[in-house]
Amino acid sequence: MKEFLKYTLASVVGNLLGLFLVITFGMGGIAFLVVVSASRGTQTTLRDKSVLVLDLSVGIADTAPQPTPSIAIGQTLRDDRSRFLPLRVVLETIERASKDDKIVGLYLEGGSGTTPTGFGNLKEVRRALEGFKESGKTIIAYDTDWTEREYYLGSVADEIIIHPMGTVEMSGFSSQTVFLAGALERFGIGVQVTRVGQYKSAVEPFLRQEMSPENRQQMQQLLGDLWGEFTGAIASSRSLTTAQLQQIVNQDGFLMAADAKDREMVDQIAHRDEVAAQLRELTGEKEEGRQPFRRVGIQEYSRTPEVKGSWAGNPNSRNIIAVVYADGEIVDGRGGIGQVGGDRFSEELRRLRDNDRVKGIVLRVNSPGGSATASEVIAREVQLTREEKPIIVSMGNAAASGGYWIAMGSDRILAEPTTVTGSIGVFGLLFNAQDIANQNGITWDGVKTGPFADLNSISRPKTDQELEKVQQMVDLIYQRFVSSVAQLRDLPQEEVLEMSQGRVWSGVQAEALGLVDQLGGLQDAIAAVAEKAELGDDWKLAEYPRIPSFEERLLESLRTESTPTDPLTSELLKLYHEFSVLRHLNDPRGIYTRLPFNLQID
Repeated sequence: MKEFLKYTLASVVGNLLGLFLVITFGMGGIAFLVVVSASRGTQTTLRDKSVLVLDLSVGIADTAPQPTPSIAIGQTLRDDRSRFLPLRVVLETIERASKDDKIVGLYLEGGSGTTPTGFGNLKEVRRALEGFKESGKTIIAYDTDWTEREYYLGSVADEIIIHPMGTVEMSGFSSQTVFLAGALERFGIGVQVTRVGQYKSAVEPFLRQEMSPENRQQMQQLLGDLWGEFTGAIASSRSLTTAQLQQIVNQDGFLMAADAKDREMVDQIAHRDEVAAQLRELTGEKEEGRQPFRRVGIQEYSRTPEVKGSWAGNPNSRNIIAVVYADGEIVDGRGGIGQVGGDRFSEELRRLRDNDRVKGIVLRVNSPGGSATASEVIAREVQLTREEKPIIVSMGNAAASGGYWIAMGSDRILAEPTTVTGSIGVFGLLFNAQDIANQNGITWDGVKTGPFADLNSISRPKTDQELEKVQQMVDLIYQRFVSSVAQLRDLPQEEVLEMSQGRVWSGVQAEALGLVDQLGGLQDAIAAVAEKAELGDDWKLAEYPRIPSFEERLLESLRTESTPTDPLTSELLKLYHEFSVLRHLNDPRGIYTRLPFNLQID
């Protein structure tokens, strides 16, 4: 709760400070902050024998969340670094560092809490770390308490070190769903659903108080696939067997430092200052200076003259490969930050299609889906783009339901083994507030000129005849979804029907079923576009949608979510998030192609 109050107070102070600057100094006050912000982007000088540092507690996302103006002001004044790093910057800087003579090693530095990075992105970063290690340079990893996600990356290291009081978590994966049916009934909120697909469990939280057998089956298999990738990668790096890891899971769950060393999960037990001394030896320093050792962070390294611009291809080329991020819930209309607005995203694709300098497009999809209407609008633009220039999809942490809908019309689909995909199914969700309104003395009455004129009203439950009409629309959209998959993926419709039913699959399963073409990451997709467009090395990257500048974020009121670390506030915010998803359900017909409700894997 202390963290919650801290973030709340920071937001209030930031708002007051912003108002004070605008009133007192006008645009001059804002200009001052813009200058301060710009000064943070200055180049970093790289010294010889430096160690590249990756903070394991920092999230790695396709597109970093954009803060509100108040938080942006606070971050600028206290020079606070973002708690998220762009995935492509991390991948490219690690690859560049592996070839840089000034970089002698890489340090994976653990922090408090667990990384919020999704499993798809973790797989890509781990692959980059393996490439760094293959270059012959040293990777050292240190943490006090190794969480599973951090250990997944740390296990690549030549040496894993743990604090004497530390632990290694190896307890397995779990996924819980919050069921709202009891609360909705208690509050007098009615819910009616229509759906196609026995595995389309997105509606279950509104109807049930526990998982259906079908949902339990698909989730168990999905977690099993992710867990198999996780343990297989760790076992290979640590010269262990998956059976040994599973024994730890079944008997212990957590290992104290000494036991972790005995089980060969870590190589050394040491304090942080002792690790710093070891890194100073690696960099050739005799004694501790202003920093514990000669280090350069990922962000700082990406701004050095040696690196800046080099990871974006050939800066002198006029040929552009566009990386377009479909990151977030798919919503009807233009959408906002953290959402994929059907209209806005389609306009972006049209502009890139009409731009002669853009020779190919990588569509990076990290979305649970959402509005069926918006998904179809975007999917149409993808198919039109394919007729004129290469467009290849790279799937991130999740590309399911509507996220898969917008991907299936591309030239090629790449996914990670841990990507959650599929969920080819449709549902309709219809709320009414009749009971709660009546309980508080509110009633409705009216007239209409047709039996379905008030179909979208929340004042009453839908009649059987109305539900039948909605079900017909759901069935029609599902049939279109299935037939489109069959046509665009060149699969027999009977096979698509069998693998559909709203079921989610891992990337490994999706490749076997023909839903994706190959396993690979963002870098592989970029290389595939360059090859298909026959560009050779004559290309440079550009990313879309454009990230708003500091001053734009300062002048616009944008939504953000802080991530406090205390358990009580975290759980309350999880519950808030479950309800907040309802605000994104804005399809004009109330019909959705979306993942099981707010999938969370711990």
